[in-house]
Amino acid sequence: MQGVIIKGIGGLYFVKVQDKVIECKARGKFRYAGLSPVIGDKVEIILEADENKGVIEKIFTRDTELIRPVVANVTQAFVVFAFKKPDLNMDLLNKFLVLCTYNKLKIVLCLNKLDLVEEVDEELIAELKSAGCDIIFLKAKEGQGLEELKTRIKNNITVFCGPSGVGKSTILNSLVGREAMKTGDISEKSQKGKHTTRHSELIEYEEGFLLDTPGFSSLSIDFIEKEQLQHCFPEFEKHRGECRFSNCMHYKEPNCRVKEAVEANEIYTDRYKFYTKTLEEIIARGNKK
Repeated sequence: MQGVIIKGIGGLYFVKVQDKVIECKARGKFRYAGLSPVIGDKVEIILEADENKGVIEKIFTRDTELIRPVVANVTQAFVVFAFKKPDLNMDLLNKFLVLCTYNKLKIVLCLNKLDLVEEVDEELIAELKSAGCDIIFLKAKEGQGLEELKTRIKNNITVFCGPSGVGKSTILNSLVGREAMKTGDISEKSQKGKHTTRHSELIEYEEGFLLDTPGFSSLSIDFIEKEQLQHCFPEFEKHRGECRFSNCMHYKEPNCRVKEAVEANEIYTDRYKFYTKTLEEIIARGNKK
């Protein structure tokens, strides 16, 4: 029988097979091969005498694999940020966009707490769209924008990501109609969200799966190699092949078409500045090795 691991606790894996969930153990051969089953894995199981229990016999090849949280076969990210409380942090948002693009995920940027701003910065929205974002505006507590989110869920394993306090758990709970994940308040002192999500679990919904994750106030992307970074900026793509040098890093090289596009306002300056700052950090890290 084939299914998907939706939860793992203490060496036990809960596998969704058609209309039931079966508690499974994994064969020792996986441990010896240095492979552990993770949430999102497509697996083959054999039932034991008790048909509510089974053994994982095979783990199918993963299309994607995230490190934090550890989950396989995610296809889409709902990147949730708030306009206010906490304030929109563009550096952190750009890090999430780079990370999702690096992992080849479809990005749906969910901008929550629309009720806390008088008007939306249209230039900012245009910049985010140039980065390959599908954008949805939400007032999660009022339910606004949720119907539009639902249309993106079918046939995807969707991960919710973003900093604490922006409304990820509120959105998830509103979608599924129950408290799938606990929600927390904003710390008055720091204006950052309190961490409320304690574990990862796939939740079946609208012919897809949803995954909530612990919120982050910081995010590391320093594992990305300097040559890979430019591929995490979709707006560079149509210009990259026109540079003088085939291995151009779009940094200090002459006759760089990407830099020319920045000068011509074809690429947003702030995005390019974030690229060069991140590239410098990666190069500095490499020099320390």
